[in-house]
Amino acid sequence: MATATLVFLVLGGAGVVALALALLGGELLSVLHFGEGPVSLEVVAGFLGAFGFAGAIAAEVLNAGTPGPIAASAAIGLVAAAPTAWLALRLSWAARTMHTDATPRRQDLVGSLGVVVTAVPAGTGYGEVRIRLGGQPVKLYARAHHPIPAGAHVFVIEAPSDTSVVVEETLRVDETLHPGA
Repeated sequence: MATATLVFLVLGGAGVVALALALLGGELLSVLHFGEGPVSLEVVAGFLGAFGFAGAIAAEVLNAGTPGPIAASAAIGLVAAAPTAWLALRLSWAARTMHTDATPRRQDLVGSLGVVVTAVPAGTGYGEVRIRLGGQPVKLYARAHHPIPAGAHVFVIEAPSDTSVVVEETLRVDETLHPGA
């Protein structure tokens, strides 16, 4: 293996290490984080890795032992590194600016429909209900003014805390609250 190939492989390896640091702890290691612009750590790592590995492949293929083939290997490395750095820039930008849903808040519980898991006693006792919040099932403690049996459908009317709600039983079209009345 030629010395030029070894140098290119070390540069490529340094790019891989820099990329690992950027992905696994770039925010923790703020010393290595160059910013959000076109010279971010991800871009530098992508450029360095592609330059090193493409240059090493070219150095081996060209049997680089003199300055001419070494310069050609470096040029091939640059040709490979430029689009890789651009792709790293675009991907890291897309990951940073990705739209996400807002974090659910206590107010989002009010108006939710759910099912009683553990019977809810009247007054101050707690039962349990399961509701869907942000598409995910959430189990909460529940209070009610009237007793509600397990399996009943409920509507959340108040959220006194992040883990408890006040509910009212809802009726389906085919049932009544007090049969026979």
